[in-house]
Amino acid sequence: MKTTNSLENHISKAKKGEQTSFSFLLESFWNDVYLFQLKRTANEFEAEEISIETFSKAFDKISSFDSKYNFKSWLLTISKNTHIDRIRKQKNEFKSSSEQEEKIANTVLDEAPSPEDQLISKQKLAELLVHIKSLKPEYQKIIQLRFFQEMSYKEISQELDEPMNNIKVKLLRAKKLLLANFKNS
Repeated sequence: MKTTNSLENHISKAKKGEQTSFSFLLESFWNDVYLFQLKRTANEFEAEEISIETFSKAFDKISSFDSKYNFKSWLLTISKNTHIDRIRKQKNEFKSSSEQEEKIANTVLDEAPSPEDQLISKQKLAELLVHIKSLKPEYQKIIQLRFFQEMSYKEISQELDEPMNNIKVKLLRAKKLLLANFKNS
C-alpha cells in the first residue's frame, strides 16, 4: 500500500485542487468504502451509489480534513452518515433541493488531461468501444456523454438529473475501470 507520506502529500495536493491526487485517493480508498457499504446495505448497486456520494462529499470537504485523524476513518464516517441520510430521505420522501446540489458542485477540477484521458484519446475507436461496452450501463452512458457527445459536467448533471459532484466521481470511476480493462486485455 502507499506510505503515510505519500498519502499526506496527495491529501495536501487534493486540497489545492490537483486532479491526479483526487484520482489517487479515489483509487486507494474505493474498495474500503465500497466494501464497508456492501456490508451495510447487502446491495451492490446501493453500495456503489453511496460510495460515489461519499467521495463526492469528501472531495467537496477535503479542505476541512484534519491530518491528525486517519483519512480512511474520515471517509468511512462520511460514508456511514451518507447511508443514514439516504435512509432518512427515503423515510421522509424528500428530494434534495437544487440549492444543496449547487453547493456541492464544482470541486473536482478537470483542467489537464489525466493519464486515463490520454490513453482513451490514443486508443483505436473500435477497441475502445469494446471496452466501454464491458462497463456497467451507467458508466457507459457517462463516458458516452462526456467523450463522444463532449458534454460538460454541468450538462451531464442536468441530463442525468444528478448532482455535479456525483457525475465527476462516476466519471473518475468509469475511467479507472476502463483503464483497468485496457491493461487486462
